[in-house]
Amino acid sequence: LGADISLQAAGLVGNDADGQWIINDCRDSVIDTDRLAVTSDATTSYTDAMSVESTGRRTFFHHVGANALLQRVDINLSESRAKFFYLGYLLLLESLDKVNDDGRTGASELLNEARSLGFLTVVDLVSAQLGDFKRVVLPSLPEINILLLNELEAGALLGLVLDENDPAPLINASRQILDLGVRDHVIVHSASGVVAVSSDGNEVSQGSVQLPDDMILGAAGAGDAFAAGFIMGLHEEKSLHESLRWGVCSAAGCLTDPTTSRGVLQLSDSLLLGEQFGFREFK
Repeated sequence: LGADISLQAAGLVGNDADGQWIINDCRDSVIDTDRLAVTSDATTSYTDAMSVESTGRRTFFHHVGANALLQRVDINLSESRAKFFYLGYLLLLESLDKVNDDGRTGASELLNEARSLGFLTVVDLVSAQLGDFKRVVLPSLPEINILLLNELEAGALLGLVLDENDPAPLINASRQILDLGVRDHVIVHSASGVVAVSSDGNEVSQGSVQLPDDMILGAAGAGDAFAAGFIMGLHEEKSLHESLRWGVCSAAGCLTDPTTSRGVLQLSDSLLLGEQFGFREFK
């Protein structure tokens, strides 16, 4: 996207070729790796994304690896001067997802620490099919400033089946999730568009870019690309609606390549996709 933002990576990788590749890639991208720890007790986590060539639909096979061992004590935030603390993904971090006797999780405690240090906390979920979705996620909600999730994850959290093409139930679901404790914004995105509700009563919707079918080569990574564009907008103090537009345009670029990242464009080029092809009606 071409963001002129200082980035710091925090996490746990294995003492293996994949872990070293991640560290090298971060350094090549001028991402601080001082908080990226290495363990010999597990291999680096990875996900195989399987895409259907004719439709772009995909599924994932995930190896939890070192992510399962990541704990709150592994992440030192005290000397960071970053504005946002982004945690991804709940439901794939076994130790942080573990529910303690007091009903809290390691993730909720980590997020509480981040907030106490002045970070704006941003959390992304994953459509995990195993484990107790609500029991893992609910303890963290009061520690989250901005929650990002898709319509499947929102439905799993509320016990609902949501129509990805209709913004009205997505807005209602977002409001219900906000009422569960999220501090500032709940963002629910789907292939058709995205909605946002805020603690100040603001409700915003934005349709996705109407890319021609022959330009869509894969959907893997589109949610992350949306998150990157959206957070970049907030970092640059754009309005909520403008930030959503940055997000959907970033996601559109990602759709043009079968990999998770090679389709991500400079922000100016991403926004041109929206201008060129327009946006879906999503109100």
